[in-house]
Amino acid sequence: MPTDAKSHAVQDPDVAPYADGPRLLADIDETEARFMLETGPGKMGRMQTYSRARYSGIVDVIGAYVNDMRPGRINYAAIAVTQSVDGDQVDMGWHFSIEATRRALGLDTLLVVNDATALAVALPGLTDSQRVQLGGGARRRNGVTGLLSVGTHLRVRGLIPVADRWIALDSEGGHSAFAPVDEREDRVLHHARRHWPHVSYERVCTAAGIEVIHRALASRDRKCADANAFELVERALAGESTAVESVDVFCGILGSFAANIAITLGTLGGIHINGDLITSLGRYFARSPFRERFELERHAGSPSRDMPTYVIVARHPAFLGVSAMLAQRLSKRAGGDATAVFERIRLMRDALPPAERRVADLALHHPRSIVNEPIADIARRADVGPSTVIRFCRSLGWPSMSDFKLKLAGGLTETIPTRQRRVLPSDTVTEFGVTVLDNTISAILPLREHLNVERIGRAIDLLNGARRIEFYGFGDSNVVAQDAHHKFFRFGMPTVAYGDPYLQASSAALLGSRDVIVAVSRSGDEPELLRVLASALQAGARVIAVTRRDTPLAECATVALEEDHVGIPGPPSAGISRILHLMMIDMLSVGVASRRVAPNGTNPAAITDAQASADATTQAVPQPPGRRAAASSTASGGRQARLYPGIGARR
Repeated sequence: MPTDAKSHAVQDPDVAPYADGPRLLADIDETEARFMLETGPGKMGRMQTYSRARYSGIVDVIGAYVNDMRPGRINYAAIAVTQSVDGDQVDMGWHFSIEATRRALGLDTLLVVNDATALAVALPGLTDSQRVQLGGGARRRNGVTGLLSVGTHLRVRGLIPVADRWIALDSEGGHSAFAPVDEREDRVLHHARRHWPHVSYERVCTAAGIEVIHRALASRDRKCADANAFELVERALAGESTAVESVDVFCGILGSFAANIAITLGTLGGIHINGDLITSLGRYFARSPFRERFELERHAGSPSRDMPTYVIVARHPAFLGVSAMLAQRLSKRAGGDATAVFERIRLMRDALPPAERRVADLALHHPRSIVNEPIADIARRADVGPSTVIRFCRSLGWPSMSDFKLKLAGGLTETIPTRQRRVLPSDTVTEFGVTVLDNTISAILPLREHLNVERIGRAIDLLNGARRIEFYGFGDSNVVAQDAHHKFFRFGMPTVAYGDPYLQASSAALLGSRDVIVAVSRSGDEPELLRVLASALQAGARVIAVTRRDTPLAECATVALEEDHVGIPGPPSAGISRILHLMMIDMLSVGVASRRVAPNGTNPAAITDAQASADATTQAVPQPPGRRAAASSTASGGRQARLYPGIGARR
């Protein structure tokens, strides 16, 4: 190990390790590079510190750390830097490409972020031991949160809850104009203007800023001002009058600035202050004018009047942030936003009250029980009351238990296998129930991913403009055809469904250019159906096929709506195809309904037109043999007599 390397122990809780190996975390500023290995969620090893002056670049210093620690294969790394990160190139004294560095180190993922942004992402997971509240106020767990990072620069970040995660809002609020409130601050502004035409809060609310304040006040008293920021803090803690006054003015200005940020962002989740300069003040900062000025700046009656303020006292908090951001990145890559639910629970678990923590543990270790069981059973399993379960959901950002269940269920769908499994005679009810559902969902997801929206749109246009719609199908497909008939019948459209080849042939012979046949077939190669459709197409009718890809039916149709399901032979696979076809019919019916229904929910004109068209058809089209019997089996009554030629009338 290099002689300059220093190590510090960090809390090492008993947490299961990551299955894909440890993650490398780094916090690099202008002079030092600090590293940790995270072997499991929140489980961090010893921090190693390296002087940047000894190394020529970021690859060299990371290589030195890896050689010292010898952790084995590292796939993922996250680095916090003091500079802004925009794109692939980072200039922090060491100029490097993120992608080139990733390749040089042999990493699967390398995340480089601004350290203040990383810290903002870590705020929801901070425990009471990692922050100290100043004054009163109650924090809303899912409210917007603000961060002020005080150091060489004054950096401002907001943390905004969106759906099931937090988004960090970068800000240059530190460059807003400094507004003094008393004579001492007027003197500070006047002194600063000698050096800068625009005096921002960053000029007076940083380590260099407290020195500016001290020089302004010392010139008033005609004293020598030769101390740096941390020396001033030591003198103030020792009671030196000018240093005390300088620190008090600094804290008051920072309180005004924090109040401005709180009002601007609406930080009901509180304002957090971070920085070595602040923590070096210790309890003095709590007694300083900071909180008084923060409350003075708030508008009377504002909803922000009870906003809390905190000082972050966690050691090296940037590691918490890069850990959270790396977990977020990996969860998105592995399973989308839904999988991030579990990372969010892990991140916020330690910040929850003990009772809610038990609900969190149940959700992490037995998520299906949360999804499937009523709230009373969930509460009993977690050894809490039902109200605690509701509070847990709200703490994580969901207004109700049902919302949380839906999102958690979305996360579980990512674990469904892409290959289907056969139901075995030895399966229990639970096993074959899960198998049937998993097989079905594994077929639905590819349908969603490869849905041909252009063909769906063309099919909807054909159906919406049709004079008459007929649905054909054999066996299981006739069930889909009957379902489609009932859906479109409700729109006031002339429709009928046939499952008999002779009735199909007789009816198709009477169709013309304004009529549409929707043919549903799992195999797509029934000879009788293909002959009927060929005759109808020759007469000018249009055919919409709901079938498998690359079948004779798909090739001959005007529009083919195809699915790629290739399942295990047998009834379960046939049932899955039927469900896929029913879903396609649902898409068509919703599409037609959306184009026919007026804003008030009805479309009498469309129904009247359909009835008029049906009446005209009644006069012009002779009734094919058997049609009355087939149609009357699915509908009856006077209204049907207007929509279906021959129903309820003697010929």
